[in-house]
Amino acid sequence: MESNKTEKDSLENSAARGHGAAPCYIAGGGVTLVSFSGGRTSAFMAQIMKRYSKNRLVFVFANTGQENEETLEFVDKCDKHFDLNVVWVEAVVQPEGVGTTHRIVDYETASRNGEPFEAVMAKYGISNKAYPHCTRELKRMPIHSYMRSIADDYYTAIGIRADEYRRVVPIKGLKPVYPLADYWLVDKGMVNEFWETQPFNLDLFDYQGNCKWCWKKSLRKHFKLIDDDPTIYDFPAEMERKYGNVRCSEGVRVFFRENRSTADLFEAKHGRVQLDLFDIDDGCSESCEMHEAI
Repeated sequence: MESNKTEKDSLENSAARGHGAAPCYIAGGGVTLVSFSGGRTSAFMAQIMKRYSKNRLVFVFANTGQENEETLEFVDKCDKHFDLNVVWVEAVVQPEGVGTTHRIVDYETASRNGEPFEAVMAKYGISNKAYPHCTRELKRMPIHSYMRSIADDYYTAIGIRADEYRRVVPIKGLKPVYPLADYWLVDKGMVNEFWETQPFNLDLFDYQGNCKWCWKKSLRKHFKLIDDDPTIYDFPAEMERKYGNVRCSEGVRVFFRENRSTADLFEAKHGRVQLDLFDIDDGCSESCEMHEAI
């Protein structure tokens, strides 16, 4: 009880340092989609919104089929522990001229062998920094396909903290809101402290992230993942082999930064490529947010 009281006081003090009165997406009585990426920050946002918001809340998690199993377990535990009633969706890729829709799954039936991911690659080709359609088609499109089936108008709450405001980007056609950055002024330390008090946590290191082998990761993180379990790269290697020529007029398209293929990653690691000081993530650490889709 004392821990909850301290957390509540801290949040209310943060709100006072921010915008003061609760914004309409918390206190306005409308519909707010809470985008649950499966990471610690978005889970923290979900339980805070559940406790404090007066709006009709809809918690949605989009599974790509390439999430770490620990991510799926964490979403399921959060759902049950905080009574979120999370809706699990996956992308349903449609024929040319028709946008991606959704299907509803759950923890038991969620794809674990990359089926949604492969369907997107088969239609749109390999995703990478120049063609970042995986997040758009696997996260944003199915989530909003579901939301449009139940609501005409809604806010979209995204788990960006106050200490990472640089990640906030305009999203055309949506009503994005950032409760942790604009209202509660939550930073990473507050999130970590909260999870230290809970009976469970996301059982992943930051370098692992929710997506097993995300192309946004730094070379340093890929090398660490190869050390941990090189078999997680079997899937991207197969995707490059099968769909590298899709929507690619010349040559082949590959996943990783600096135009590296999966095979190139392994060659770079075993060739002991020099890692420079600027080998940093391109926005990927704990989770992949749907707002990062282009």
